[in-house]
Amino acid sequence: MRSISLIRSILTVGGWTLLSRGAGFARDMMLAAYLGAGPVADAFNVAFSLPNMFRRFFAEGAFNMAFVPMYAKKLEAGEDANGFARDAFNSMAAILMVFSVLGTLAMPWLVYAMASGFAGDARYELAVLYGQIGFCYIMFISLVALLSGVLNAHGHFTEAGFVPVLMNLIFIAAMLLASQTGWDMGMTLAWTVPVTGIAQLGFTWNAARKLGFSFTPHWPKITPELKRLAYIAAPAVLAGGVVQINLLVGRQVASYTEGAVSWLVYADRLYQLPLGVVGIAIGTVLLPDLSRRLRAGDDAGSRESFNRGTEFALALTLPAAAALITIAVPLTSVLYQRGAFGAVDATNTALALAIYGAGLPAFVLHKVFQPLYYAREDSRSPFHFAIVSMVVNAAIAVGLMPLIGFAAAALATTVAAWAMAFQLWFGTRKMGDAARFDTRFHSRVPRALAASAAMALALYLGQQALAEMLQDATWRYASLALLITLGSLVYFSFGAAIGAFRLSDFRRNLRR
Repeated sequence: MRSISLIRSILTVGGWTLLSRGAGFARDMMLAAYLGAGPVADAFNVAFSLPNMFRRFFAEGAFNMAFVPMYAKKLEAGEDANGFARDAFNSMAAILMVFSVLGTLAMPWLVYAMASGFAGDARYELAVLYGQIGFCYIMFISLVALLSGVLNAHGHFTEAGFVPVLMNLIFIAAMLLASQTGWDMGMTLAWTVPVTGIAQLGFTWNAARKLGFSFTPHWPKITPELKRLAYIAAPAVLAGGVVQINLLVGRQVASYTEGAVSWLVYADRLYQLPLGVVGIAIGTVLLPDLSRRLRAGDDAGSRESFNRGTEFALALTLPAAAALITIAVPLTSVLYQRGAFGAVDATNTALALAIYGAGLPAFVLHKVFQPLYYAREDSRSPFHFAIVSMVVNAAIAVGLMPLIGFAAAALATTVAAWAMAFQLWFGTRKMGDAARFDTRFHSRVPRALAASAAMALALYLGQQALAEMLQDATWRYASLALLITLGSLVYFSFGAAIGAFRLSDFRRNLRR
């Protein structure tokens, strides 16, 4: 029953994440059609990535990894968890207000640090302008991340799950409105960024209020709990900074090829779909679950949650990775190639997508392994691992750029992700049986890998058979849907036949 409850929660978060990623993908399809991979698209993608980069640095990637386990343990112990959350909220708000002002003033330097290849052309001035308009988004979305952590710790995944959906819906509405009224599309997108932040904060604030949580703003108080939080979060913040440096290196490499920043962003959106649905959903559910079980001394339950969560993640991630690699060209050409987005753009995006696809299982394993450390309030080990990953990323991105161009950025990201995953796995050996894979895991995962290989072969052959239809404007959407359906049928039927999983498990969990 414990594993069923865990999977049910994962599916709840995964369902909302799927909706969010689907809306985000629709947003990017519209962005590609309106702007293609030209200067305005490159400039907006860099400008929008700046507050998002710091958001992952401060909130989702670091602060919440320290905050959620402490909050969940206080809930389990019957302590004043909400008072702790209020103090954290006000402290974060004060810091981010100052940071938002400083970041806006420093935007010319931030854009240069992010994409020095823009210097001297129109992309630089546009990126600075868009960045100054939207940088305050970091304050709103970071506070949203904290409120979402509180909601998740109480098992209210639906409210937190709707937040990114809301953002994407607002972006879609803004682009449609700009298209109808003739507004400048780049400026419309730039102003939409802070509007979405305000809307997301208002929504999560109201959701928390309805559940009885009061987050009244007041002057921050430095309590012993907040000092403990800062002590735990500091290495996680540094680790998050290392991850963002990896992204920064990739953006720098891409910025020297016009259109490459956008190619990487569009490819990132496609591989983020399965990563978000599976990896982020599992990380969101697993962290508070493991924290509560460790507090209660439930080692057996902790191991069961870890194993079933990882098994479920890989059962869905391995075929997704195989598909992204095998049919990268049909995916990008059918879904993106229209309007200002041409055949060359689709081909280069497909190359990045295939490389990212090879790293997808590693990214999901990060989401599975990291909660094992943060639930134990160990944020230092992931930081040390991230340093090694950063060195690997920089060496490959910079070293291979003269040889393979912008693709070096994608390849560096994938190789560094696998280096990080290996270190996280190796480091769990000191945690004992609670962090070890069980017999069922060792039996099922290799079979899921075999089923994914069979699916990849079917997709390759199907792609060859449908080659002409995939290029036809009338039939290409139906052909891609048929290809995806073929791959799904082969994977699930072959996987069930060889014992990689039981279809009844999927049906039962989906029904629940």
